Amino acid sequence: MDQATHNKIISFIWGIADDVLRDLFVRGKYRDVILPMFVLRRLDAVLEPTKHAVLDTKKMLDEAGITEQYAGLCGASGEAFYNTSKFTLRDLLARSNQQQLKADFEAYLDGFSSDVQDILTNFEFRNIIPRLSKADALGTLIAKFLDPEINLSPTPVLNGDGTVKHPGMDNHSMGTVFEELVRKFNEENNEEAGEHWTPRDGVRLMTNLVFLPIIDQIKPGTYLLFDDACGTGGILTVGENTLQEIAQQRGLKVSIRMYGQEINPETYAICKADMLLKGEGENAKYIVGGAEWSTLSHDAFPSQVFDFMFANPPYGKSWKKDLETMGGKDGIRDPRFKVTHKDEELNLVTRSSDGQLLFLANKVAKMNDKTELGSRIAEVHNGSSLFTGDAGQGESNIRRWIIENDWLEAIVALPLNMFYNTGIATYIWVLSNRKPKHRRGKVQLIDASQWYKPLRKNLGKKNCELSPEDIQRICDTFLKFEETEQSKIFPNEAFGYRKVVVERPLRLHSQITPKAVDSLRFASGDEDIRSELYDQFGDELFTIFAKLRSKLETALSEWGADDDSDDEDGDDSASKKGLPEKKKKKLLDAKTWERDGRLVATATALLEDLGDGLFTDHNQFREKVEAALKNRSLKLSAADLKVFYKAVSWRDETAPEVVAKIHKAGKATVNPLYGFYKGKGGIIEYESDPDLRDTEQVPLLEDVEVFMKREVLPYTPDAWIDPEATKIGYEISFTRHFYKPQPLRSLEEIRADILSLEKETDGMLAEIVGGAK
Repeated sequence: MDQATHNKIISFIWGIADDVLRDLFVRGKYRDVILPMFVLRRLDAVLEPTKHAVLDTKKMLDEAGITEQYAGLCGASGEAFYNTSKFTLRDLLARSNQQQLKADFEAYLDGFSSDVQDILTNFEFRNIIPRLSKADALGTLIAKFLDPEINLSPTPVLNGDGTVKHPGMDNHSMGTVFEELVRKFNEENNEEAGEHWTPRDGVRLMTNLVFLPIIDQIKPGTYLLFDDACGTGGILTVGENTLQEIAQQRGLKVSIRMYGQEINPETYAICKADMLLKGEGENAKYIVGGAEWSTLSHDAFPSQVFDFMFANPPYGKSWKKDLETMGGKDGIRDPRFKVTHKDEELNLVTRSSDGQLLFLANKVAKMNDKTELGSRIAEVHNGSSLFTGDAGQGESNIRRWIIENDWLEAIVALPLNMFYNTGIATYIWVLSNRKPKHRRGKVQLIDASQWYKPLRKNLGKKNCELSPEDIQRICDTFLKFEETEQSKIFPNEAFGYRKVVVERPLRLHSQITPKAVDSLRFASGDEDIRSELYDQFGDELFTIFAKLRSKLETALSEWGADDDSDDEDGDDSASKKGLPEKKKKKLLDAKTWERDGRLVATATALLEDLGDGLFTDHNQFREKVEAALKNRSLKLSAADLKVFYKAVSWRDETAPEVVAKIHKAGKATVNPLYGFYKGKGGIIEYESDPDLRDTEQVPLLEDVEVFMKREVLPYTPDAWIDPEATKIGYEISFTRHFYKPQPLRSLEEIRADILSLEKETDGMLAEIVGGAK
């Protein structure tokens, strides 16, 4: 099909929307009618020559009692779809009664095979038929698509003398027209386009980055392409075309299977329809979608591996619903997102507010590791995928898993404003599990943010595009794999770091005072409520709680009932109303009162024995307490003893370190950097102070001990590392690697500007300054 015919058909169909649908639908909804009708007219034209054969086959199969009729009917139609209704669209033109037309049109739709039914259902096309019928527009719409001025049939329309009036449309041409219509509608509705439409220039770059490095490795055979956020299928289509072109250039015959998954019903319907229109009914079987088919929570291809994978997943979009479906953050058991790496289980689950990196993890889980070619991936992300997530969190773990397995080849920074509904920075990640030798252990960063061609007219927020020359320049930079101003090459470890926990010793002063002892009376919490109850019931709460329980229940059930009149005052008394059941249950737990009473009694005894003197060394104080408890045959659990010490101690930088453990010689090695110190009686470990705890990010390429001695110990010489708390993280900072600092202006330049400004203001600056003096 030549370009003129192509443009004529596009313009004609685009005009149908204005001619028939204006005032019936808002402009943004035109495509909900035009696209399914376009699909129906093409399928109708393709099936028209075999209509009688299909009806005869249907009758024969019914009479024979055969229920599995799909293969037989497809055989009769010669396509991967069929229609068993007695109507064609042309038959419906004769209907003058709108009700009869509506009924027959619905019967016609019901006659299609399952794949077409799936498309119509996800287009929600049946829902708009009543509106079209009521407005007497259904017949007009059908007539427009049967207009003799256009030919959507594969058979040419001839003139009376046998010459071709309108050439037939082969499947490829039909697919091209359909994709152009989809593009025009998406650009018309540019506020939604970015949700499911990746600009063709970006798609061409993605496919080139995937295929160009392995052109010489393509062999005859079958290749599987996959997009787990396939939208309207544009990336799959360009991927297929690119691979076919490479095969043809090399004289190879390849078979391509396209797999896709899409949650948006309408874009899924467009994608599947596109497959049917291009005569790829076999591929249409592998496009799965609809509202119930979220890629994250409902993997459509759990045991399948693929050769080439692409996607532009949603970024900055919540996946909380999927997370809940999968059992919550702690309940997820999906092997795509819980992986074993270097004998360690890595949790790849990201924040529920943004699941874009999980789409990449999904693809990595489907890489083919049994073939010489392996798998290659290109996926678009925004900047948050480069650095969001702390060490040990899902996003960082995904980057770590990918980079430490040496799967990441390159990341390409794209120009701003390349997409329809966002102007943010975007990046293409290129992955392979068969890196060539010269790339192994390395990652290439390419800054292509300044390589673009401005658009003459903005499409939403898209104001630029990648010209063929720009795409070639990026691909050449990628393939050359050389250090330049726009291309930086790093070892994998350059992006990794250790998040080291730095501890400092706890230093305490201690003193038992009556006030501290009194505070233990309500150590179990809810001090305000317990203190009021204590004022009412006294020490009996600690000694004969069982006898007071019923009174206590009454008091708690009426808690705050007398304060209704104070609602408008806004005082704290209103906070007592409506005590939660959990809090009531705890307040009615005799064990909490008994425990608090025991703490007060023990602390009172210790006050009598040790007095209220100040201990500037908590270690000595602890020894005195232990001796006093032993002398009185009193026992406190470790938890209760901790509560007691907390009540009578406070931090003081001048105090000696609090000893946590003393190891005998030979049981540990002196290493102050890791918290093992030489002291009296052996090797000492100190209690750490949570309030002084800090973290440091130490690059993997740098020795931790060297870093500590240079960056930490000169300022906090008593610090040490907790090796058990160290976590590995990965982040990629494009800004840092490609930042070009602007040189500061010289004093002469600044002075010249000031003098020039003063001259322009005709001496006003001098008057102002002079007046200030």
